[in-house]
Amino acid sequence: MEEPQIINPGTTVATAKVIFIMADYGHDPTETAVPWGVFKTAGYEISFATESGKVPQCDKKMLEGVTQKLLGATKEAVATYRKMQQSDELLHPLSWSAPDFSLDPFDLVVLPGGHEKGVRQVIESPIVHKLMLDYFPKTKKPSRKVVAAVCHGVMVLSESKDANGRSVIHDCVTTALPTKFEQAAYWSTRAFLGDYYKTFGHGSENVQESVTKALASPTQFKSTMNPGPFVVEDENYNYISARYPADAELFAEEIIKLFESFNRIV
Repeated sequence: MEEPQIINPGTTVATAKVIFIMADYGHDPTETAVPWGVFKTAGYEISFATESGKVPQCDKKMLEGVTQKLLGATKEAVATYRKMQQSDELLHPLSWSAPDFSLDPFDLVVLPGGHEKGVRQVIESPIVHKLMLDYFPKTKKPSRKVVAAVCHGVMVLSESKDANGRSVIHDCVTTALPTKFEQAAYWSTRAFLGDYYKTFGHGSENVQESVTKALASPTQFKSTMNPGPFVVEDENYNYISARYPADAELFAEEIIKLFESFNRIV
């Protein structure tokens, strides 16, 4: 058998085109800005898209005041977010509802999460569902297209269902925000934040429950109670998922490793 050709071992695919699909308001700043910073350093070409091309803003509770200090982004993540805010790509987003918008030109689609109810704009969007129904199957290996989702971002995929009610990640292994993490955050903050940590309101399903229902088997949902960085990569699709902000850096690094693997073998 002919040996595979090695091309630029150890380097990143600097030409990778990345798009963050976002709501107008409410995404978690760490889950958005930390991957943005890692991809920027790698030399990737980055774009953002919101429904009508409005400049997106992340959840202010995670960026400012008492909630930031107790529950929110670290100072380093906030600093990265402030840099991202000034970037040309964030200040000039595309519109994912535009008639001619397509995900086909992009190598990587990123779906950040967030607890703020504004993220439902993406999770519940029939337009985004249609986009993912078209794009996600194109990530099946040996494709070089990638989808990456973290926390509530995984729900965009679990809610993207075909005419038979089958989610695009029906056959994938995945993670998302674990129920125990979500419940702990909800009950410990309910007295002063109300149902903030319940994106779909009090009494709604937890993220893990909602995602697991969209899978062929509950065993496809992978998680750990270890708070340290954790990500899941599917074997059959170029799909990487993570649980929450503490996973964000590893999440981005694993995505880059996946692109590096494309670059090594022809």
